[in-house]
Amino acid sequence: MKQFQAIIFDMDGVVVDSEPLHERAFREVLAEIGYGRSHGIDFPAYYGKSDLIVWRDFIARHRPPQSLDELLDRKEKKFAGLLQREEPIFNGLLELLEKLSLRCSLALASGSRHPTIDAVLAMRGLRRLFRAVVSSEDVGHGKPAPDVFLRAAELLAVAPNDCCVIEDSEAGVEAGLAAGMTVIAITNSLPPEKLSRASKVVGTYGEIESLLLPQG
Repeated sequence: MKQFQAIIFDMDGVVVDSEPLHERAFREVLAEIGYGRSHGIDFPAYYGKSDLIVWRDFIARHRPPQSLDELLDRKEKKFAGLLQREEPIFNGLLELLEKLSLRCSLALASGSRHPTIDAVLAMRGLRRLFRAVVSSEDVGHGKPAPDVFLRAAELLAVAPNDCCVIEDSEAGVEAGLAAGMTVIAITNSLPPEKLSRASKVVGTYGEIESLLLPQG
């Protein structure tokens, strides 16, 4: 692969093994409000998408008495507690970030809201490694629209075709491609066939290092 000026990381399922924690947090809130068995949410279908989309779809289907803001807040607090207890940073991720940060600019572009991003970046000094951080709250449209990746490139002052995206979801792959960026998909959350539109599909962070930091 070519030498990129910037690498833009998704967060959930790429930096942290958080998709299971998000689902647990959602399920706990849903159980508390009486929809533990009747919510009808297919959680894998929402990988890469924002909490806002999940709750809007739930509200449209069930019309619960709780407001959107209340549901968002309750789930974020549940998730933050799980995150603090488990610190699920993927093995090999921190070392990869350290090496890449010496060679190019790094950004984080996530479908999560800023309170969730802040909770993740507070772990093990992660925030210092990213020159730009973008949430779906900061742009008009979440993934699979390209907005978060284009905003990250803009903040880094790097052209989209000089950026490489690291993703784990179908929505994220489509967003990166729509932004005109190279996309490496890692199979942390989905099987390779679900990610086949990515420029490269890998199974480990070592493979990403080999692609982005070739020896010799």
